[in-house]
Amino acid sequence: MLIGVAAFGILVGAVLGLVGAGGAIIAVPALVYAIGVPVTEAMSTSLVMAASSSVAAVLPRLRHGIEWRIAATVGAVGIPAAFLGTAVNAALPQHVVLLAFAALMIAAGVQMLRPRPTATGELLAGRRWVWRALLVGLGVGFLTGLLGVGGGFIIVPALVLLLNLPIAAAIGTSLVITIVNSIAGVAAHAGSGFVDWPLTIAFAAPAFAASLVAARFAARISGKALQRVFAVLVLAIAVLTIVRTALTW
Repeated sequence: MLIGVAAFGILVGAVLGLVGAGGAIIAVPALVYAIGVPVTEAMSTSLVMAASSSVAAVLPRLRHGIEWRIAATVGAVGIPAAFLGTAVNAALPQHVVLLAFAALMIAAGVQMLRPRPTATGELLAGRRWVWRALLVGLGVGFLTGLLGVGGGFIIVPALVLLLNLPIAAAIGTSLVITIVNSIAGVAAHAGSGFVDWPLTIAFAAPAFAASLVAARFAARISGKALQRVFAVLVLAIAVLTIVRTALTW
């Protein structure tokens, strides 16, 4: 099983390196349906992968391209929200969690098919940005704990549309938030006994290496084409997840 997990880790890491986000959202159904990993363990494994891959992606952006005030605010609020999401996850039947995950995949796929949002880059004045950052942190943190995804495909549009960040700063800031939320999610899942560490390492380590290699080739391929192909893949997996869940309900 660990060999199969490692193979899927390479595949998911390559997708993350090429597209720049969304690897975790295909990791969960891949682990559940192709490998037979329980849903809760698949989610904790995907969170470790999301955190480690985001660390690699954020390193070149540490000096420039990160709005630290927003990252700190959203990340701090997301930590308790991730623990709350994990508690709700533990109380829900597995088929309900999978259907919620499929709904999130559909939302992500549709979002990726849309043109990227634009913003002026002028941070909202006064306390407006604080309240909106708190709202984003609560929502993303809760989804991280509930469904085991880092949420970069949600955080970036939220930072652009709600907080008026330019896309480059939104991506860098999103990576920092993803690291914080994913670590909080892993801690919450570990506290509930949901983490299989040999399985997690067998998946996350190859994914990390594959994402580094694939990122070097990303610039040679049309970003829009990659995003559209990935969006179609996510939507197809979402439909498959709904069908499989309905048949086994």
